[in-house]
Amino acid sequence: MSDATSTPPSADPAADTADRAAPPRVDVLMITHRRPDYTRLALPRLLEATGPHVNVWVWHNGDHAETLEVVQAHRDHPRLARFHHSRENLGLRAPTNWLWTESDAPYVSKVDDDCLVDHAFTDPMLAAHVDVPRLGVVGAWRFLDEDYRRFASRRKMVTLPGEHQLLRNLWVQGSSYVMKREIVERLGPLPEGVTFPQYCRRAAAAGWLNGWLYPFVREQHLDDPRFRLSALRDPEVFAREAPLSARMEGVHTVDQWRREMTISALRVQRAPLNPARHDGLPGKVIQARKRVRRLLRRAGVPL
Repeated sequence: MSDATSTPPSADPAADTADRAAPPRVDVLMITHRRPDYTRLALPRLLEATGPHVNVWVWHNGDHAETLEVVQAHRDHPRLARFHHSRENLGLRAPTNWLWTESDAPYVSKVDDDCLVDHAFTDPMLAAHVDVPRLGVVGAWRFLDEDYRRFASRRKMVTLPGEHQLLRNLWVQGSSYVMKREIVERLGPLPEGVTFPQYCRRAAAAGWLNGWLYPFVREQHLDDPRFRLSALRDPEVFAREAPLSARMEGVHTVDQWRREMTISALRVQRAPLNPARHDGLPGKVIQARKRVRRLLRRAGVPL
């Protein structure tokens, strides 16, 4: 006798096939603070770039009225699943761990409020994740076409099951990535004082594969003045609103920051895949070179 509580098979074999082929669920976080102009571009772009398997979570830091108004205008969007308003600016770690620990989706993601994603940007990354259980963190490429150097990248390019190509790296940037939530279950949430790239390196040391799918999934990072919609193309705006990372690097001009973006792209393509190369003495050498570069810039040397 059949169990009356069991679910009968579908009468439509095509429907069963469609269900099996449906992408897995992913929860995507956007953290907003006080960038209303960029949020007007980034949040609706993210909401419209998603499908029924994607839920968007928004965490707003602080009480910047104009930015909060932009977010509130989208509260009824069917893809905006959760919203949290922290009157205090708690930075990145608290909202990241809010998503990582409260989500029950098998994959988690974050898109920054100054980043524009491709339509359906999660889908190719989810397909690769499903085909390759060892994939840990897969990111969207935030640089330009001409930043990709085939010769520099060739030793790090691998073909994975399902004919997916991956430009391997120990880390990706903390925006427009898709990560298996299983990593959080194994390594725990983001610890205090640990950046997302450092967390990725811990995942790599634990055996996960990280990197960027090739052909690339795209992200336009609006803090890169080489993108048309970046406000930092204007020297006056750059002087007033230069990113913290630019200030830390001793960058004073738009042209210097453009060059730094090119250098950053080359740096990740050349970065070693051995986690030990980023720790101990080798890691100290890398950091010493960066400090020298910053000091030279601050001294006015045109690097």
